[in-house]
Amino acid sequence: MSAKNYWLAFGIGVSAGAAIALLYAPQTGVRTRRKLRKGIGEAGDYLQEAGDYLKSQAEQFSEEAQDAVKRARNQAVHLVDKAGGQASDVVDTVSGAVTSAVKSAKALV
Repeated sequence: MSAKNYWLAFGIGVSAGAAIALLYAPQTGVRTRRKLRKGIGEAGDYLQEAGDYLKSQAEQFSEEAQDAVKRARNQAVHLVDKAGGQASDVVDTVSGAVTSAVKSAKALV
């Protein structure tokens, strides 16, 4: 089959297919385009709503994470203050014991 015959047969096949598609189409081209436009509009609305939902979820998670960080920081500060107070008490106790030991040692000498 020559290239010319091939392209002629291809063109006839495409034309026949297009004609059959037009004859058996369930609705007119105007309705089909309108339906496609509506579907695209609904898809755009859906994507917009999904984006808004994801944005609100991200903001909520961000606020919750910030609150958790604040609580953890406050607890850490409280624990450091408490540990510092206890360390100060231990230092005072040891200092008193050393002072007492020095006085006892001076008394023995």
